Amino acid sequence: MNTKNIGIAFTVLALVFAVPALAQTGSTTATQPDTSTSTTTNSTSKILCVGSAVTTREQTLGSAYATFTTSTASAYTARATALADAYNQTTLSSVKAGVKASWSTFDSSMKSARKVWQGSRDSAWKKYRTAATACKASAGVGDGSHASSETSGK
Repeated sequence: MNTKNIGIAFTVLALVFAVPALAQTGSTTATQPDTSTSTTTNSTSKILCVGSAVTTREQTLGSAYATFTTSTASAYTARATALADAYNQTTLSSVKAGVKASWSTFDSSMKSARKVWQGSRDSAWKKYRTAATACKASAGVGDGSHASSETSGK
C-alpha cells in the first residue's frame, strides 16, 4: 500500500468512528430542553405584557386629552359669548363688569380643565409604571422615560 491509500484508509476509519459519536452527541442534545425557546417565549410574554400596559395608558391618555380639549374649546366659546354680551351693554361700568366676569369664568374653566387633564395624565402614567413593573420585562422594553414629553396643559 502506498501512502495515498494509507491516508484514505485512516480517513475512512476516522469517519467510521466519528459519525456514530456525532450522532450520539446530536441525539443527546436533542433530548435536552431548548432553553432558548423558553427564554424567547418568556421574553415575548413580558414584552406583550408591557405592550398591553402601553395600550391601556395610551387609551386613557387619549380619552383624557379629548376631554381636556373639549373643555378648553367650551371655555373659549363661553368666553366669546360672555364678552359679546358684555360689549353689548350700554354703560361703561356694565361693560367692565361683564368683561371681568367673562375672563374670571374663563380662567376658572381653564384651571379646572388643566387640573383634570394633569390628574388623568399623572394617573395614567402611574398605572402604566405599576403594570409595566409587574411584567418584569427588562428595563429597555418600556417607554416610561418619555413621560415628560406629554402636554402639560399649562
